[in-house]
Amino acid sequence: QVQLVESGGGLVQAGGSLRLSCAASGRTFSSYAMGWFRQAPGKEREFVAAISVITRTTYYADFGKGRFTISRDNAKNTMYLQMDSLKPEDTAVYYCAAKLGIIGIGLKESEYNYWGQGTQVTVSS
Repeated sequence: QVQLVESGGGLVQAGGSLRLSCAASGRTFSSYAMGWFRQAPGKEREFVAAISVITRTTYYADFGKGRFTISRDNAKNTMYLQMDSLKPEDTAVYYCAAKLGIIGIGLKESEYNYWGQGTQVTVSS
């Protein structure tokens, strides 16, 4: 089992940056593909970005391309999401998730086995 804890959220002005972290417990972090999702008020949770285990293949939602960067440090059992040029529409609770499997990445919520509690990101205009 994996426990995930997000951190790094907060209030930032439009155009600013935030770096989210997702710390995973246990020794099997390197067995999980990882992903970030977000949920804005009144909206369904949506995919943000994902990263595979070995090749570090990454994939981004269109809204994140060129602004967001996902990375992972398997030695530290931690995943990151660097968010630059933030916009008010990026305001949401951001969740990290773990998908068992060293091959490939997950783009859908249903593919992920474990979830963190989320961290709030608020972007003011």
